[in-house]
Amino acid sequence: MDLLAADIATIGRISAVPAMLQVIREMTGLRFAAVARVTETSWHACAVLDQLDFGLKVGGELDVVTTLCHEIRAAHVSVVIDKASDDPLYRDHHTPRLYRFESYISVPVFRTDGRFFGTICALDPSPAALKASAIQSTMEAFARVLALQIEAEENLQQTEADLQQERHTGQLREQFIAVLGHDLRNPLFAIQVGAERLLRKYPSPDTEPLVRHILTCSNRASRLVEDVLDFARGRLGPGIALDLAPCPDLEPVLRHVIAEVQNVHPQRSIQCRIDKLQGIRCDHQRLAQLLSNLVANAISHGTADGVVEVEAQQQPEHFVLRVKNQGLIPGHILPQLFQPYSRPASDTPQAGLGLGLYIAQQIASAHGGQLQVISNPQQGTVFSFSLPLGPAA
Repeated sequence: MDLLAADIATIGRISAVPAMLQVIREMTGLRFAAVARVTETSWHACAVLDQLDFGLKVGGELDVVTTLCHEIRAAHVSVVIDKASDDPLYRDHHTPRLYRFESYISVPVFRTDGRFFGTICALDPSPAALKASAIQSTMEAFARVLALQIEAEENLQQTEADLQQERHTGQLREQFIAVLGHDLRNPLFAIQVGAERLLRKYPSPDTEPLVRHILTCSNRASRLVEDVLDFARGRLGPGIALDLAPCPDLEPVLRHVIAEVQNVHPQRSIQCRIDKLQGIRCDHQRLAQLLSNLVANAISHGTADGVVEVEAQQQPEHFVLRVKNQGLIPGHILPQLFQPYSRPASDTPQAGLGLGLYIAQQIASAHGGQLQVISNPQQGTVFSFSLPLGPAA
C-alpha cells in the first residue's frame, strides 16, 4: 500500500493531470475520466473527473478483473468503443453491462523504462463517435507526457528526500561539534589553571620546560575549541554573537594583536599603519580576533620573505581594515575562500582547522560589514574589512 499511496500522491502533484482530463471531457463528451494505477491484482483511481456521479473518488478501488484496463494491461493496446451494445467485441462483455456504459476509451500508460503504470480512461452511458475522432492519438500523447511527468516528479521527490536527509545529517554533525567543543572547554581550562599554578607556586628547573609545554599545548587546544564553537554558532545559530559598544581603545587593541603575532613569528616583517581611531562602535575583542586571523593567514600563505602590511583607517563613513601580503591565491580558489575548511593550495601541511577566514567573515557579517579579498600579481593578496559608521550603521 505504501507504493500505491506514493503513486497516487505523485499523480496528485502533477498539475497537468486535471487539465488533461478536462481536455478529454471536452473533446469526447464523456462525463467520467480518470487516471488509474493498474496492477495484476488491483485498480485504483489516481485522478478523477466525474460529472456522472459515478461514485469513484481518488484512491477508490475497482475489482481489476471487472475492468477493461485489466485486458489493456495484458495486451498493451488501447481500447475504443463507440457503442458497446452494438460492438461485436464488447456487446456480450461483462464490463459494459456491469458499469452501464456505452462509449469508452482507455489508453495504456507506460513508465519511461517500459514498465506498465496504468491507464487514462473515460466512459459515458451515452454513445459517442470516438473512433472517427482524433481522441485516441491525443490520449496516447497524453500518456507519453504523463510518463515523463511521473519520472520528473519522482526524481524531484527523491532529490528532496536526499536533500532533507543530508540536511538532517549535517545538523547532527554540527550539533555534535558544538557539544564536543563545549564539553572540551572545562578540562582544558583545568589543565591551563593547573599548569599556571605549577609555574607560579612550585617552580622547578627540572619540570618547568615540561609544564610550559603543557601550557602552550592547552592554550593552542583552547583556541581550536573556540574556533569550533564559533563555527557551530555560525552554522547552527543566528551567527556569532557580539558585545557592541563604543571602543575608545580599539587602536591599542589592534596594535597588541600585531605585536602578539610578531612575537610568535619574529623572523617575519609586519608593517602597520593605524590611524587614530575614535568612537567606533564594535565588539573590539571580535575585531581583534578578525585581525589576528587575517594576519596569521597572511603569515602562513604569503611569501616567506614578503612583508605583511596592516592598515586601519577611520574614514567619514567607514572603518577600513586591510591586511596585505605578497602571496597569490589562484582564481578558482577565491570563490570558496571564506567557506569552512577551505585553504589556499599548498604542498606543505598547515596547522589549524581551516576555519580562520570563515570565522573572520562571520565576524564581519555580524558587525554589518563586509570582508573581501583581491589577489593579483600587481597588488598581491589584500583582505579588506569595511564597517559602516554613523547613523546608517
